[in-house]
Amino acid sequence: MTGIERIAAERKRQIEQEGWTPAHDDRHRRGQLAGAGSAYAMAAAAILRTGGPGPLILTPPPFFTFGEEWWKPSADPLRDLEKSGALIAAEIDRILRERGSRGQ
Repeated sequence: MTGIERIAAERKRQIEQEGWTPAHDDRHRRGQLAGAGSAYAMAAAAILRTGGPGPLILTPPPFFTFGEEWWKPSADPLRDLEKSGALIAAEIDRILRERGSRGQ
């Protein structure tokens, strides 16, 4: 699969298995989804840069505002990038719904 296909598959999994539907996402209006996506991207970057898990793997950064029990980084940076992309896509969709537009 390509990167975008992997992100779409992860977003689908989040909705179908975790129950993180658009209605659920709409309750997170203070950048929480973007923050979580950024946290997973940083965890992946730490692994890619150092070749091993960095401190972001062990504890979530401050902008990961969901409970620590939801912080589930992987030793595989590809997996964390899939999560990151799916969370960023969810945030984009949430903002578009909030604005009442799909094309702007």
